[in-house]
Amino acid sequence: MNDQPVQSPPKSFYVVAGTALVWNLIGLMMYVAQVSAGPDALAELPPAERALYENVPVWATSAFAIAVNAGVVASILLILRKSLAVPIFIVSLIAVFVQMFHYFGMTDALAILGPVSLLGPLLVILIGAVLIWYSRDAQQKGWLG
Repeated sequence: MNDQPVQSPPKSFYVVAGTALVWNLIGLMMYVAQVSAGPDALAELPPAERALYENVPVWATSAFAIAVNAGVVASILLILRKSLAVPIFIVSLIAVFVQMFHYFGMTDALAILGPVSLLGPLLVILIGAVLIWYSRDAQQKGWLG
């Protein structure tokens, strides 16, 4: 841990932390929408896409849940200026990789949805990595206690 006294962060810190929370809450809403999609919603999808959603193993759905919930918790901890945000952001990103391994490594999602389907996951990974970097930087600057 950091032995420095906790310093007051700039206002931009709270903008970044608040934006991180909104981003992760959107992810949480997407998770809830996915796991609560009923048969009627799935029936509207083309058969190949429906099969992608219907055949997700529990471990991949669990990884999604861990990723978004850890992201929300880490964002709240960042707002509260707690250094525990750093390892929880790391857990969130690891869970994203597990989820994406299933989606793109064990299914035909790329063939079914096309290359554009990589944009969302790449953005999620990029933002996850930036949040780890930013929270570590905030920790080193003494903004987190």
